[in-house]
Amino acid sequence: MFRRSWRHVATAAAALLAAASLVACSDDSADSQDLSENRVGAMENYAIGSQFKATEPVSFSVLYNNHPNYPLKNDWLFWSELKSRTNVTLEPVAVPLSDYNQKRSLLIGAGDAPLLIPKTYPPDVHAYVSSGAILPVSDYLDLMPNLKDKIEKWNLKPEMDTLRQQDGKFYLLPGLHEKPWHDYSLAVRTDILEELNLAVPKTWDELYTVLKAMKAAYPDVYPFSDRWSQPNPAGNLLNLLAVSYGLEGAGWNFQHVSWNAGTQKFEYTGATEQYKQLLQYLNKLVAEKLLDPESFTQTDDAARQKLANSKSFVIGANAQAVVNDYRPDLAATNPKAKIAKIPLPIGPAGEINPASRLENGMMISSKARDSKNFVAMMQFVDWLWYSDAGQEFARWGVEGTTFVKDAAGKATLAADVDMIGLNPGAPKHLQKDFGFANGVFAYGGKPELVQAFFSPEEQEFQQVMNARTPKSPPPPFPLSDEEREQVSLWETPLKDHVYQATLQFALGQRDFGQWDAYVNELKSKNMDAYLDTVNKAYERYRDEHN
Repeated sequence: MFRRSWRHVATAAAALLAAASLVACSDDSADSQDLSENRVGAMENYAIGSQFKATEPVSFSVLYNNHPNYPLKNDWLFWSELKSRTNVTLEPVAVPLSDYNQKRSLLIGAGDAPLLIPKTYPPDVHAYVSSGAILPVSDYLDLMPNLKDKIEKWNLKPEMDTLRQQDGKFYLLPGLHEKPWHDYSLAVRTDILEELNLAVPKTWDELYTVLKAMKAAYPDVYPFSDRWSQPNPAGNLLNLLAVSYGLEGAGWNFQHVSWNAGTQKFEYTGATEQYKQLLQYLNKLVAEKLLDPESFTQTDDAARQKLANSKSFVIGANAQAVVNDYRPDLAATNPKAKIAKIPLPIGPAGEINPASRLENGMMISSKARDSKNFVAMMQFVDWLWYSDAGQEFARWGVEGTTFVKDAAGKATLAADVDMIGLNPGAPKHLQKDFGFANGVFAYGGKPELVQAFFSPEEQEFQQVMNARTPKSPPPPFPLSDEEREQVSLWETPLKDHVYQATLQFALGQRDFGQWDAYVNELKSKNMDAYLDTVNKAYERYRDEHN
């Protein structure tokens, strides 16, 4: 709901070992450090299930990602209720959503960053580690019982290990999900399926069969015309196919390397046999006029217009696009049309859920470690972002004011409060008027919390996806500063060439007989050196920390 997330998922390790190794991989634990001068305001017996409340009033600065859909208000109930419950006043340093990453970098570089720096994606952390500007938060997990508990109970150690730097520590407190939730897929005109007596396609091969039948019935139509192709050509479609073929990501989530569990090595994603196969699939759709060739470059508006005018029947989708874009578009042109998001088609990788259980998260300024309130701050962060009560508060607000609970404990919005159209016409809005369900504070948690504002239709979609096996994350391969600087010089030319060749192969402008030549072109752009660096970093980390 609040993000298109950085995505890696994991198989589980034993819960007890997870907690032990999290501490073991760090240089120190909080227990082994002298924090006697940093406990002002901290609770003596803070634990899982405790309501955190500082023993005296404290305040912490926070970088605030000011979203245009619900601009910051100082009189939000969120602020006053948070202070009442925790004795903490947050001092937001507001930055427009459009400038957030740039402003964050400037503030950290100048030494002026707030103590709490949320809305940070894992790859963004790399730039700040060597400067010492942010805290190695893995050293202080003993101060965060709710976070440790969720890592253990939800078997999140493999995912957490992907955050580790070369020193074995991690510098980001990520949002944690008990279950992965995958949003992006395809939307299909279900009235056309019914007209042609076709079942909802469950696999990419079945989608091909459905598109063939649609083309036979409507020869002047490209059955599939896609969106989300700018600035990355076929950004969403390529990523969906990549994860379905067992790769880490492509298109708008292009990942240079993918893990080969058989060889125990990383391979260059754009040069793998799987990538070739997914391009051959796309090429077949284009060659048979089942996929609109403009799908790779057209604007979203152009794709939506084709769907609305029945010039196409299939399009990339997420939950909000179906409700906010496609159904209103079709209602204006074809009121009898019906469209729905289908579960992600299954590919050669099998029935997997490719979504991550980690979300963007929190960096903490290294200045915080010297604060007399440091322990209280870590307890507060643990309560608001990781406790069940804190997560419910951040998302739902105040019982009796913004939401109510039934006898079984199920929460629903108060009748006079709206959120994404659940109470249309209600005079108040959960985000705009109260500050709850705010992407700075509300992310992660149990499925019933994360999916609280999902429609019944979307919850059914998630049930199908949650029944699938979570995709295992690749092992960590933290690079040194020198290695990171070197590979950054190789990445853009490599990615640009993959994008260019992807279009050529998919559109039939280049024959697959030239695949080996294409791979050699990648080698001329330092692909082998890139892979050598990554695999050596993986082996180094494996040998030092396992």
